[in-house]
Amino acid sequence: MSLKNTPAHYGTVMVAIHWLVAFVVFGLFALGAWMVDLTYYSEWYKTGPDIHRSVGVLLFFLMLFRVVWKFANTGPRPVPSHKRWETVAAHAAHGVLYVLLFIAMVSGYLISTADGSAISVFGWFDVPSVTGQIKGMEDVAGSVHYWSTLGILILAVIHALGALKHHFLDRDETLTRMLGH
Repeated sequence: MSLKNTPAHYGTVMVAIHWLVAFVVFGLFALGAWMVDLTYYSEWYKTGPDIHRSVGVLLFFLMLFRVVWKFANTGPRPVPSHKRWETVAAHAAHGVLYVLLFIAMVSGYLISTADGSAISVFGWFDVPSVTGQIKGMEDVAGSVHYWSTLGILILAVIHALGALKHHFLDRDETLTRMLGH
């Protein structure tokens, strides 16, 4: 398997990024859902959000790389048995997923930096606030973050169900192309 995409399959880099992003996104969603109910006296009250923010910033950089890699490498040709609407729907869903991911990451950043503070990424480096203090920004950004992450989750489940439909019902190579085969 090559690092780059071929006309028939995704390359190792895109396959690895796809599954890493999927794992991280579902992990961040679970962590985010869990940490909103933490009380001040929980030992995870500060640690959970710190991990969530740090992983979110790293995901942002991974997604930037993914976009560059995607444009530098043409993807595989559509599977010949796919109907035109399936190909269009898949491209549209991928585009919406990318947009929602960036909206979620930027809104998460804005929540965390609304008071003018930086985000420390595991103590390795800091991402400074570019807005300074903006009253109420964390509330607006919080709503955007909530709805965009919910949209990501719903669309990712539909995406996975579509891949499973292609694999088990249509018996085509849609899923195996992203499994590294």
